[in-house]
Amino acid sequence: MSITPHDERFMAAAIRLSRWHLGRTATNPSVGCLIVRDGVIVGRAVTALGGRPHAETQALAEAGALARGATAYVTLEPCSHHGRTPPCAEALIAYGVARVVISVTDPDPRVSGRGIAMLREAGIEVDAGALEVEGRHSLASYLTRQTKNRPYVTLKLAVSADGMIGRKGAGQVAITGPEARAQVQALRAETDAILVGIGTAITDDPLLTVRTPGLESQSPIRIVLDPSLALPLTSKLVETAREVPVIVVASEEVWPLSSNAEGLPPSTLPGISPTGGEIGKRRDPNSPVSDGDGFALRQDVGQGANPDPISPLVGEMPGRAEGGASPADMDSRRAALEAAGVEVLYCNPYHPEVLLPALATRGISSLLVEGGAKTARLFLEAGLVDRIQLYQAPVVIGEGGIESPLDATDIPSGFSHAGTLMLGEDRLDEYERGL
Repeated sequence: MSITPHDERFMAAAIRLSRWHLGRTATNPSVGCLIVRDGVIVGRAVTALGGRPHAETQALAEAGALARGATAYVTLEPCSHHGRTPPCAEALIAYGVARVVISVTDPDPRVSGRGIAMLREAGIEVDAGALEVEGRHSLASYLTRQTKNRPYVTLKLAVSADGMIGRKGAGQVAITGPEARAQVQALRAETDAILVGIGTAITDDPLLTVRTPGLESQSPIRIVLDPSLALPLTSKLVETAREVPVIVVASEEVWPLSSNAEGLPPSTLPGISPTGGEIGKRRDPNSPVSDGDGFALRQDVGQGANPDPISPLVGEMPGRAEGGASPADMDSRRAALEAAGVEVLYCNPYHPEVLLPALATRGISSLLVEGGAKTARLFLEAGLVDRIQLYQAPVVIGEGGIESPLDATDIPSGFSHAGTLMLGEDRLDEYERGL
């Protein structure tokens, strides 16, 4: 039996349902499932918060005896392996469903094709590929972590009418209106982590949480690219680190020599993940602060990510090699941050191709890059942005503005325009790479 418009209508509903728990199912994907009998939905569910139970078992339990002879619509191929819970394919067989319609096959080698095979061997009719493009979009974070060993990266930029994203030395500058800002809060709520550079963290002193009433608990992990441990202890990020996690990505050059026999950071030791960082740090009040994010980007970084490190601005990284802050001072900063609940991840902040897999090993499947022109360029030039959300506002910044790293006329090759949304006086254009 081929996929019909009737099937697509129910799959579209399952895909919408799957978005309810985006960013809230840990390392598991947020899957939607409908059980339909005689054209009526008798069971529905989305992967539970934290990742378990899975959508299929919940929807089947709701349908009960009505599941026998019914059709199950599932946005991702049902699992076929025994993990912390029995396989969902087995549950579908046990409840006696007659047909399963799937949007996306699972790239996880433990599942890929096996769930479908298990169902067919049990005499259940299976059709895959229903609204696959839409299904892959809803599962983009999971699919990216499975196939590319890194989080799905969204770059968000709010650009003024004169092409600026802020004003030098002015801290946070309101560019978009309330409708667009509400949309950004919704984006944060469905994302695992949000990232800014140290320049933005110091100049703007952002909170980076979800401020929509009722969604505060869905705030993402906050990540700061902070090579020399300069984030102030008085910053909002540090002061709230015990409420919403904060990770600072420090240069391997500030890894404490006393931490291992060779004095090497964890990412350079064989068999040790660069994510095994510890916590700690303190801002040197005498260290200079640049506008933007404090990165001097090389112009020859291509889409494949340059193997050479991208050098920080002079004075931005007072590591031992530059003769800046002493190891004892660095240890003091680390200890102060650790006491405040901030985690330090020792992984070159200027190599996103190394950082992103390190974040993936921590269960981070989606990352929102939200702060600073130079941080934006870092990810763009490394070819590691999957989606661009470009907000364009009628506001004019004028003299002293910080130029946007891109606008609607110079979107990098490989991106396609996914849609436009008007939010009050602001325009949101979304661009995506193929998964």
